[in-house]
Amino acid sequence: MKLVIETTALKVLLRMPKGDAAGLRAKIKAFAEAPYEPHPWAKSFGGGRGRIRHGDWRAIYEIDGDALLITVLKIGNRKEVYR
Repeated sequence: MKLVIETTALKVLLRMPKGDAAGLRAKIKAFAEAPYEPHPWAKSFGGGRGRIRHGDWRAIYEIDGDALLITVLKIGNRKEVYR
């Protein structure tokens, strides 16, 4: 599947601590390669949306199965990302 990261999410990813950013980026990439496989750090909310977890950081994603597209909508600290 094709992976798209929104510009606001990309800006947060670039400002994160390097270790956390690398870990989250690796998990996003692994998820994009097999989005329908079970991942212990990914959770679906239903309706094609879900989250990827790395430490205190979360990436909110949306899957468009018709277009074969995964969009990372938001990245942030777990206290703020769901607001």
